[in-house]
Amino acid sequence: MNAFRIVPAGDSALIVEFEERIDPDVNAKAIACAEAIQAAHLAGVRDVVPTYRSVAVYFDPLRTDGDALSACLEREAGQSMPTAAAARAPVRIPVCYGGELGPDLTGVASFARMPEADVVRIHTSGTYRVFMLGFVPGFAYLGIVDQRIAMPRHASPRVRVPIGSVGIAGVQTGVYPAETPGGWQLIGRTPVKPFDTAREDPCLMKAGDAVQFYSIERGEFDQWM
Repeated sequence: MNAFRIVPAGDSALIVEFEERIDPDVNAKAIACAEAIQAAHLAGVRDVVPTYRSVAVYFDPLRTDGDALSACLEREAGQSMPTAAAARAPVRIPVCYGGELGPDLTGVASFARMPEADVVRIHTSGTYRVFMLGFVPGFAYLGIVDQRIAMPRHASPRVRVPIGSVGIAGVQTGVYPAETPGGWQLIGRTPVKPFDTAREDPCLMKAGDAVQFYSIERGEFDQWM
């Protein structure tokens, strides 16, 4: 039996909450639940958004049968959910680490008490799960970062983080899809666009995807641009 609760968030949203922790299996439950709710095609449901360990369901209270929606959420949240497993081949993202493109790599290396090259090796050796999308369109929250390099975010964020910057914030890592403020530790930059309206599907990564980073030299980075 899955541990969950359903709580209101105002008069036009309900939240299905699972166990309160960052865990691939809990996240898999949230994503599977969200997909099942979307597949039900209930009248008045505007959006269904999975997060690390919950699902937000936004609806039109004038068009939605509240009892039917609540019953759907209870039913789908209580289903036996699959454990986390990559259904698709990993999304591979090239990164040029350090230097002006990764100004915080030196700081992460100092935090980890290891050479910068070892930080890069550890960061590229992992396969990360897309737990959720948020913050700005196409920003994928990835985990789980090796504890040895899991440096906390900056106490004061930068006003501008360049598009494509790859950062670490504790056990999370991610790629900035736009120039925005941000407080993550910037260790490199990718020439690949995580969000591009010119693509048929603008988002490069989706909740539940697997992601792998690989290192490229500055010359190759420049050729991509």
